[in-house]
Amino acid sequence: MNIGHQSAPSRLPTAETLTVEFKSDRKRLPDDELVEALVCLANTEGGELWLGVEDDGTATGLHVAHHNLASLPGLIAARTSPSLAVAVEALEIAGIRVARIAVPKAVSEVATTAGTYLRRRIKQDGLPECVPMLPHERISRASSFGLTDVSALPVHGCSLADFDPLERERLRQAVQQYGGDRVLLDLDEEALDGALGFTQRQADGSRVPTLTGLLLIGRESVLQQRVPTHELAFQVLAQQAVRYNEFRRFPLLKAMDWLETNFRPYNPEQELQVGLFRVPVPLVDMAAFREAVANALIHRDYHRMGAVHVRLEDDALVISNPGGLVDGVTLANLLVTEPRPRNRALADAMKRIGLVERSGRGVDTIYRGMLKFGRPPPDYGRTDAQNVVLQLPTVPADVAFRRMVVDIERQRGAELPIDSLIALGALREFKRVSAEALAQHIQRDAACAKRTLEALTEAGLVEAHGNTRGRSYTLSASVYSVVSDKASYTRQVGFGPIQHEQMVLSYIRQHGQIKRAEVMDLCRLTEGQAKELLRRLVVAQKIDLRGAGRASAYVEYVNAEQA
Repeated sequence: MNIGHQSAPSRLPTAETLTVEFKSDRKRLPDDELVEALVCLANTEGGELWLGVEDDGTATGLHVAHHNLASLPGLIAARTSPSLAVAVEALEIAGIRVARIAVPKAVSEVATTAGTYLRRRIKQDGLPECVPMLPHERISRASSFGLTDVSALPVHGCSLADFDPLERERLRQAVQQYGGDRVLLDLDEEALDGALGFTQRQADGSRVPTLTGLLLIGRESVLQQRVPTHELAFQVLAQQAVRYNEFRRFPLLKAMDWLETNFRPYNPEQELQVGLFRVPVPLVDMAAFREAVANALIHRDYHRMGAVHVRLEDDALVISNPGGLVDGVTLANLLVTEPRPRNRALADAMKRIGLVERSGRGVDTIYRGMLKFGRPPPDYGRTDAQNVVLQLPTVPADVAFRRMVVDIERQRGAELPIDSLIALGALREFKRVSAEALAQHIQRDAACAKRTLEALTEAGLVEAHGNTRGRSYTLSASVYSVVSDKASYTRQVGFGPIQHEQMVLSYIRQHGQIKRAEVMDLCRLTEGQAKELLRRLVVAQKIDLRGAGRASAYVEYVNAEQA
């Protein structure tokens, strides 16, 4: 229980949102209505309820019955199941007393003790509203938290006759083609169904197909009837013109085959000669393509209507699936978080068949398929709470960069670590990075980023500049030579201390003064390096510091005797 009181005239939000609710208390808000509003917030993203505030954001104050807020957390806990713990804070808004009730996002769905389940959503006009949480939405929410696995549940009304013998044979061929678990090839049908979670045995000894079983080897007609949310779309758009647009409800193995067959004509590739070997350079790496599509099918929310879309646009391949990221996975930890599939049974089956990366690190495969060709990394920026959207840019490959990566990996006898590829890609794009900057790209701490950069330095791929504190890194001269861009190397590392000093002095003569941030931008230095450069110039009596704090700037040195 948390009760506070303070004056905070600027903390009142300007409008209601998905996580902000205003409630008028002029006529004393009924307890049931208050509890339902809090349940609604908890079952969505959490947030805050402002009691004593009108819908337009005007503070009108608390009813006299709510002046004592100490009993409010207990009332809310007693009226919700499981009990909802909230923090209540009394605030003064322009001299008017209101209450801010902070609501955490609930892990399991919360109901009122009257049995009412509610969730919050945004209407078409952009305003929020509370609506009933239907049974399938409760299951969907639980699966996003990893509390239930829908794909492992039996599909009632189905029987073993709903499995397609042709899809069983396709499965065995897929195990051989993709290097899956070959133990599966020696199992009979019943043992195979058990090993892959295709059936669940009932109390009477009978076996009933699970959602995983139907999705992988079920008959298409049964899937349309029993799993109406399952659908896959392949679209090709060329300057807004639709060249291909087909929707299918095939079982997943057949759907993957159909999709690859139709995608290949739109995926041209050139060949790169590296020594005695020819290396293909496709528009889209097929391993990344297969992993991205399989991930969309595995992680989609099968309680939400909507197809998995695979769309080839002018500048990118876009793959989207219904259902946002599961709890615990964010855009900031995609590369490092432990695997958290929404449909665990389906994911396990796909791994054993060989369709997805066995370790569960499929995101690495997608990143590798982009970065090894010198292309930008995968972009998940359009992902929201309802959909995961992945964009794979189809810009031309950097053939020289690809040749370099092939040579390095052959010398190593192994693939470059994904962090090293990301580092090389970042250096190729930004020219100069620090360990702190790289840490954001690899989603690890600065120490890990520094180890990656120092390992690349030892391998002769990267050069370090500056002292330990202000250390920055560029691609080495040998790398720039390989990619035929020697001028860029000179621009990055060719300016020594003397050149930097002259650039700063010239800037001051032209503009009258210079600030530290301007030095960093002008000379492409880190903050530590810029500080050291300015210190040397001050000691040498070439410049003077004027002002303090944010107003400080450096001007040309004027000798007092000469003045």
